[in-house]
Amino acid sequence: MNQNKPTRFFRTGLWLSVFYSAAVLALESDADQPITIDSNTATYDDKAQVSIYTGDVISIQGSIRVNSDKLTVYFVNGEADKLVFTGDKAKFKQTPEVGKEDITGEALIGEYYPKKNLLILKNQAVVWQGTGTYASDYIQYDIKTSLVKAGEKDSDDKRVRVVIKPKPKQQ
Repeated sequence: MNQNKPTRFFRTGLWLSVFYSAAVLALESDADQPITIDSNTATYDDKAQVSIYTGDVISIQGSIRVNSDKLTVYFVNGEADKLVFTGDKAKFKQTPEVGKEDITGEALIGEYYPKKNLLILKNQAVVWQGTGTYASDYIQYDIKTSLVKAGEKDSDDKRVRVVIKPKPKQQ
């Protein structure tokens, strides 16, 4: 880490806070919360406009939590445009509405596009809520509407598996 550039790390965190708070997320209170990123290392390349966090990365904003081995944030004109989470199954969790069960998921690669409120999970992707599970190599999750789309229309090779378990019987 360059000792002469501490303000760049501050600006990176500030930009993350700004774009996350501007996004419209499932829980209204999520948009008002600051984002916190904890990691073992952090670097920022001002010329490339890329910030990289590695080692047990934990990103939290309101009800949204992402755990990954690595997080790369790509900026365009000073705004976060794309976040890429990678690792041995990067994991996310979000509370869609107060009183509803959390939506959770995992994949080897996760891409988040804040301006679109879109999370794309790739490679061994699984999303579940309550008794329902979606598994595919490609899953889109609309954070604003909690809409899950799995599979690729153009590929018969990449199948989608959905499991709906019965609710436990009342005693």
